Amino acid sequence: MQPSGLRNAEAVGARINVRTLIRHRKSDSDALQNARTTSTATIVVILVFIEIPGLLFRKHSRYLRSCRTGVYSPHCSQAVRGSTMVHFARCAFVVALVLISACHAEPERKLLLVEATIADIQNSIKSGQSSCLEIVQGYIDRIEKYDQAKGINAITVINPKANEKARQVDRALQNGDILPDLFCAPLLIKDNFDTHDMVTTGGSIALKDSYPPDDAFMIRKLREAGAIVLAKTNMAEWAFSPRQTVSSSYGRTANVYDTKFVPAGSSGGTASGVAASMGVAGMGSDTGNSIRGPSSHLALFGIRSTIGLTSRDGVIPLAFDRDIAGPMARTVEDGVRLFNVVAGDDPADPLTVPNKREKDYMKFLNADGLEGKRLGVFRFLVDHEDADDEILTLFDAAIADLAAAGAIIIDPVEITDFNAITESIGWCGRFRYDVGQYLKTLSDPTFLDVNKVLDTGELAPESVENFNFYAEFPLDVVPDDWEPPCSTWPNNPARNQLLANAVEAMDKAGLDALIYPTWSNPPAPIDAAVEEYRGDNSQWLVPDAGLPAVTVPMGFWQDKLPAGLQFAGRPYAEGTLIELAYAYEQKTMHRRPPEGFGEVSE
Repeated sequence: MQPSGLRNAEAVGARINVRTLIRHRKSDSDALQNARTTSTATIVVILVFIEIPGLLFRKHSRYLRSCRTGVYSPHCSQAVRGSTMVHFARCAFVVALVLISACHAEPERKLLLVEATIADIQNSIKSGQSSCLEIVQGYIDRIEKYDQAKGINAITVINPKANEKARQVDRALQNGDILPDLFCAPLLIKDNFDTHDMVTTGGSIALKDSYPPDDAFMIRKLREAGAIVLAKTNMAEWAFSPRQTVSSSYGRTANVYDTKFVPAGSSGGTASGVAASMGVAGMGSDTGNSIRGPSSHLALFGIRSTIGLTSRDGVIPLAFDRDIAGPMARTVEDGVRLFNVVAGDDPADPLTVPNKREKDYMKFLNADGLEGKRLGVFRFLVDHEDADDEILTLFDAAIADLAAAGAIIIDPVEITDFNAITESIGWCGRFRYDVGQYLKTLSDPTFLDVNKVLDTGELAPESVENFNFYAEFPLDVVPDDWEPPCSTWPNNPARNQLLANAVEAMDKAGLDALIYPTWSNPPAPIDAAVEEYRGDNSQWLVPDAGLPAVTVPMGFWQDKLPAGLQFAGRPYAEGTLIELAYAYEQKTMHRRPPEGFGEVSE
């Protein structure tokens, strides 16, 4: 499916700005080449002047030899003075040559952006190897070179102010200002996060002109910490689909490891963009799968927090009491750097709970963190009838790696009445109500009832079935007051029972976490995303019970497509999950970049 024509004026302007900046960079390159040519000519001139004193020195040498043999000549004193002057001249010219050569020496090689980390970027800037502007422009160059040309379609809009933000960082550094934790971290942001300076469509062409009045809570926190919103990313329309990433606003996103396969949904744009190093890291949202699923399919670290630990304010909702927003990154460390900034309660989100976050999640980056940890294999999410044999082999290898790193494996672990309770929970169709609440926060919303898109037809074909389901539910009635009620977490009896049973199972076995494959099957072919949707393990336990979970790469299916290992923990045990994921990552280092997305040459 091709994009539906939404490339707004800001986006077009951004791309014009990019081309202008590329021309400026070419001028800079030409100037550097001219300087090198000039320096070469200068060196030739110096060598000539060194040779002239050399000729004079040889002349004076003949007189000096005569003087030393006792043959007096009127030239003796002149020869001595001349020899001294020649030596001085040659030394002076050599010194000049060294100084000029140093001035015109090749500059230190700039930072390579493929797989670069936040620490790499910041160290490069602080050392003078790169400027923030060069870093940001380098990522823009990567987007311009690869995203559309390779058929990825991960990026929707480039921030036209990104380079100015980078210049501000460079000026702050020159002024000796103290720089915040995420200074010059260029991020890719899913298109359902409010950004006051960029369009936010939620994957719907019906919101093609929607500019929120302010930033989402997490975006504000990230910007305050010095991060740069580099670009917005494509998503499944209204975050409906865990299967694929197709929007009516921008079209379909492909998996950068092989464009014939899906990146999952709904945060597929962030996943593919980050995996191809179009930004240093990114942000996604997860109602049932959409951080962990795409992260698994793109060899990333992704974290879904406990419901209550992080704010969803300013994130277009799918199901308010299930939605979670959070980081997606190529390394656990970078994901934790972002999480450390965005975690915490927010008065604008009534489900957040004060005083639950750790003071510093970075302290859990312990390479030996698996030693003595007790991990339970949750076989209900492993042994599916249609689970892929090779994925199961990768999972078995992951268990062996965990044990080799000092973990104690408890296999199997069961949760009492898991299947029965899960089926009783069902799905609350509160989307229409929740989006209605969101639309009221906009300064000049195009509509206040999302069902309007059914009348206008502004809907991707892939979204019609889901939309028809949600359209039947009330717009203005709180879900808790429906008949029968759709009880909002944490006042949902069935979900509370599942949580209690899960914690009881972990307590009984003395577990630090449960483990299972993030997907039991590889990414589906992009032209059969619905028909071959199988093995999504993220939809079950974690969102139903409100538990935290992380995913981390555990290898490659057929040595081509990524697979992920998921750790699920007790409420507010994000620190433990980070420790487990980091230790496993450091022991195995499964991640590798996709082929065909190398450095962009000057």
